[in-house]
This record gives sequence, structure tokens and C-alpha cells, in this order.
Amino acid sequence: MKLLTEFGTAFIFSALFIWFLKRYAHLIGLIDTPNSRSVHTAYTPLGAGIGFYAAFLLTTAIYHWDMLSDFLLMHISILIVLIVGIVDDRYQVTPKVKFFILGIAAVFASFDGFVIEDVGVFFGVHITLGWLSLPFTVFAITGFTNAMNLIDGIDGLAATIALVIFGALFMTGYHYHDIFLSVISILFIAVLLAFLLYNWYPASVFMGDSGSLTIGFVISLLSIRALEYLPPVSILFVTAIPLFDTLIAMIRRKLNGRPLFAPDRCHLHHLIKYFFAQDIPKTVFFFAVMQAVYSVTGLTLKRHADEGYLLLLFILNTVMLYMIISAMIKKQRRKC
Repeated sequence: MKLLTEFGTAFIFSALFIWFLKRYAHLIGLIDTPNSRSVHTAYTPLGAGIGFYAAFLLTTAIYHWDMLSDFLLMHISILIVLIVGIVDDRYQVTPKVKFFILGIAAVFASFDGFVIEDVGVFFGVHITLGWLSLPFTVFAITGFTNAMNLIDGIDGLAATIALVIFGALFMTGYHYHDIFLSVISILFIAVLLAFLLYNWYPASVFMGDSGSLTIGFVISLLSIRALEYLPPVSILFVTAIPLFDTLIAMIRRKLNGRPLFAPDRCHLHHLIKYFFAQDIPKTVFFFAVMQAVYSVTGLTLKRHADEGYLLLLFILNTVMLYMIISAMIKKQRRKC
């Protein structure tokens, strides 16, 4: 009952804060201007990430003050990510600067225990990271945070994918009686559901980088927490769609001799939207189902199993998707 009350409070706060930001975003320059890669044609308010994160923070302060005080550095790290996202929404930040600041935020979070110390057992060999733990953690967090940012390309997609992932993380926390994991996940589910009231097609407000970076960063931290209960490779499946999208895009750009972070219209959502005749809700539903299948698969993997074969399965999925996407790019005659 208490969790339901917290859920409702976060939902209402998020809906109100996002409405306020939507109304006044133009006063602080948070307006998205359509360009050649946009799927929308109207000037649209940005910055909903500020609203739903503020709702999460306020709800946490009301019901779980200890989660703020006990994990102060974690919350500071999330605030750093939110701020760089706001600056990026307003002025544009170069990828190098963005990654550098995300790395600093990841280091802050590591002091609150969010560190990947081993990556599991592969073909009988238990791989611990030792002094590489912090660099690997920074790489993993910044990589996934950027992946979540890249998938935010059509109305409702990033929020819906995040909802599925947070749902899987909530089930993990609930099953293993991890209050921290359960509460953070359910509160983000609440604030994102409120956001979708405004962001479902046709969207009247966007989350912006302030939202997508924050969501990606929080999912990264909760995934590290979930490693206490799930094998590391299972996290790859729980968060699969953003990872597949980024990995395939980077492999394609590398093979084509293009810069790794060069923007294009060849991400998964661009191709699938075209496949569904520009039907955005159908495209979002398709990805939600895909992510749910992968997340459930990740949750069923056993904690102490040999992960070598599971990693091969994930790599095989990546290769198969790459081949399918390459065929779709060719058929749709896209320049990628």
C-alpha cells in the first residue's frame, strides 16, 4: 500500500512539473528546432527530464530521506548528468565534453559502491577486474548512458524502453527484497508514465538530453546494483535494445569509414518506422515487445552459470540484427 502511495505521488508530481516546464520552456530557451534528422516538423518544448527527475527527487525526499542521505554521492552524480543534459539541450555540448563529464559523474557514483568488480565466469574462468574495476565501470556507465540518449529519436520510444527496463529491475529488487532497487525503479516507472501523457505520439514535449542521459545513467547504476543478484551477461539482455542500437551503429560506421559519433538516420527506430509505414505508435510497441522479451530472458539466467555461452548468444543476436539492419538499409536506399 505504501509503495502504491509513493507511486501515485511521484506520478502526480511528474505530471504537474512537466506541465509547468512545457508551458514555460521557451523562456529559458528549451525549444527543439526541427532539422534534417528530425521526425517532427514543429517547434517543441524540451526539458521534461528536469520535471520528471524533480518529481522523483521530491518523492524520494518525502518517503525515503535515508536514500538521499545514505547515497548522497550517487544523487550528486545524477545531478551532474542532469545538468550536462540541460546545457546540451540549450547550447549543444560536444561528444568529448559530454563523455568526460559523464565519466566524472560515474566516478562520484563509484564512491557510493556502484562499481563492477567482476564480469562473471566464462568457460570455467572467473574474471575479476581488480584495478580495472573503476575504468571498466566508467566505460560501462558512459556507454549505456549514451546508448539511451541515441535511442531517443521518436515520440515515446526512449520512455517506453526505459519503462520495460525499470520494470525488470523492479522485479529483481522485489524478488530479492532489495528496497533500494525496488523503490528507485518504481518511482522512475511512475514519473515516466506521467511523462508519456505528454510524449506519446504526437508529442507535445520532449525529455531532451536532460531526460535521456539521466534515465540512461540511473539504469546503469541500478544495473550495477542488480549484479548482486543477476549474472553480468543477463544485464546485457535486460538492457538489450539500446545496446544493440549503439553497437550496430558503431560497427556500421567503423566499417564504412565514418566517425563513430556521426549522426545519421539509420538507427533501428528509423528503419522500423519506415517498415511500419511511418506508424510511430506501432514502432514503439514493436520495440517495447522486443525489449520485454530480452529483459525476461535476462531475468531467467541463473546467477552462477557459466556465462561464456550466454555471451556468445548475445553476440550472435548482435550479428543477426546487424545483417537484418544492413539488408533494411539497402532496401530502403539509405546513405549510412
